[in-house]
Amino acid sequence: MANIKSAIKRAQLSEERRAHNASLKSDMRTAVKTAEAALNTNDVETAKTAFATAAKKLDKAATKGLIHKNAAARKKSRLAQRLNALNA
Repeated sequence: MANIKSAIKRAQLSEERRAHNASLKSDMRTAVKTAEAALNTNDVETAKTAFATAAKKLDKAATKGLIHKNAAARKKSRLAQRLNALNA
């Protein structure tokens, strides 16, 4: 454990950030799973709104550095392909 006051503060701040990032990442995963579930049920309207939410959360996570920007783009692309196939 840290003994120096500044090190104690940094450790506390690091723990707060870790918890916040975990929460955001969990929200992102939930949004993606919701979109995938909507695509599996073939409900176009629900799938469109779920995809929009998932895309927004993926972009936000990539901007904040929680996931790599290419990973976010790949996930969005795969969801979009499935949504477009559902529309066709």
